[in-house]
Amino acid sequence: MTDQALDTDNVVNLLNQILETELAGVVRYTHYSLMVYGYGRIPIVSWMRSQADESLVHAQEAGELITHLGYHPSLGIGPLLESQQHDIGAILQESLEHEQLAIEKYHALLKLVEGKSVMFEEYARQKIAEEETHVGEVRKMLRKPGD
Repeated sequence: MTDQALDTDNVVNLLNQILETELAGVVRYTHYSLMVYGYGRIPIVSWMRSQADESLVHAQEAGELITHLGYHPSLGIGPLLESQQHDIGAILQESLEHEQLAIEKYHALLKLVEGKSVMFEEYARQKIAEEETHVGEVRKMLRKPGD
């Protein structure tokens, strides 16, 4: 099938939501990386900064797809929650919630484009796989040794 079968307005709306969610991830992970203290700081900060970098790439990819369809990318940013809780467990829990929100957006996109555009299907599936990997990583980090 061709791109004409796409509900382009709804696809672009979801892509803009994804763009905004991923941009919020850049800010969240950058902020989190600044708030980590303690013995495990260096590897955790490194992981969080790599997540911020990846969120930026994901935002850029969503924006490129929006312009591919001839639309204008949002200049907005998703919600930013400042819980004022800066222990690593609270930060990772917030991170987990953010990753799950991203997965929901990508699943909604997949449902909208399935059977209509291989390019958009593959994009959505790839991002779902990446985000599910992140959720798994965060869940492992939240486990206590021996669990």
